[in-house]
Amino acid sequence: MAKRILVTGSLAYDLLLNYDGSFTQSLRPDSLESLSVSFFCSHFARHRGGTGVNVAWNLKLLKRDALLVAAVGYDGDEYLDILKKRSIATEHVERIDDAVTATAVIGSDSSERQIAFFHPGADARSTWPDLKEEREDIAYAIVGARDPHQMMRAVEWCFEQKIPVLFDPGQQTIAFGPDELKRLFKMSTVVIVNDYEWKTLCRTLKCDEESVLRYVPTLVATHGGEGFTVYSKKGVRGVRACASKGVVNPTGAGDAFRAGVLTGLSAGWELLDACKLGAAMGSFNVEYEGTLLDSLDVPAVFARAKEAYGEALPELR
Repeated sequence: MAKRILVTGSLAYDLLLNYDGSFTQSLRPDSLESLSVSFFCSHFARHRGGTGVNVAWNLKLLKRDALLVAAVGYDGDEYLDILKKRSIATEHVERIDDAVTATAVIGSDSSERQIAFFHPGADARSTWPDLKEEREDIAYAIVGARDPHQMMRAVEWCFEQKIPVLFDPGQQTIAFGPDELKRLFKMSTVVIVNDYEWKTLCRTLKCDEESVLRYVPTLVATHGGEGFTVYSKKGVRGVRACASKGVVNPTGAGDAFRAGVLTGLSAGWELLDACKLGAAMGSFNVEYEGTLLDSLDVPAVFARAKEAYGEALPELR
């Protein structure tokens, strides 16, 4: 049985808004200096989410054990109770009694573009825990978007402990300067970003897919409904998407993808196969409102991946 996967990222409440139209049609390049725009959203929902919880939750759906490192505010007791009922380890979720739980406001348009605002709340006051007793039980780690200082500390700790780590800067991509990104990349095993974040990294580092590999062995860029690309010393490999039955809300699909990747790697798979499982996971996630699926038909996920890519994925062990 695979060892536990260390997951560090935000624990947050998500406020989801859907806009029936295109954000880009209301953003004029010649008027950005005086930007003042409002989008009328007919749909609103409040869900539990956060990068750390999303990944840990999906790992549990795939029968993997996650060790979650995050922070919660005074309003998060109910959230912790739900995680415990799901058998997601919460002993390293720090409770900050005089701060609110992190909150994300995420607007999506009809083409799956997103604009998000994030208040870190308790996460900005969190500390890195002592994980010495858990070290030997950790096979892989993922460092997702949360307070930038904690992201730095997490990658450093994994590097010091020789734990292979997937660095997922996410919405915090813009929080790091070029020197910080280069340092984080050199300590990471894989960097995972979406298409927009990949372009942001290229501008910040003044690099392309070839030169970025001077800093990290492998980079995975996801492209939503267009699939994903793996950049490595072996070359560039683009893979088509795993089609869903329909998109209800894209929020959380990226975290489902990452859980699939971690599940495959922890089972000893090649990265490309792990990414295909991730793509199948993401295709299921977008079919539902919210980021935390109540249940998952794992054989159906594998069947969808086989249908999309023409061959069966390896068995999980």
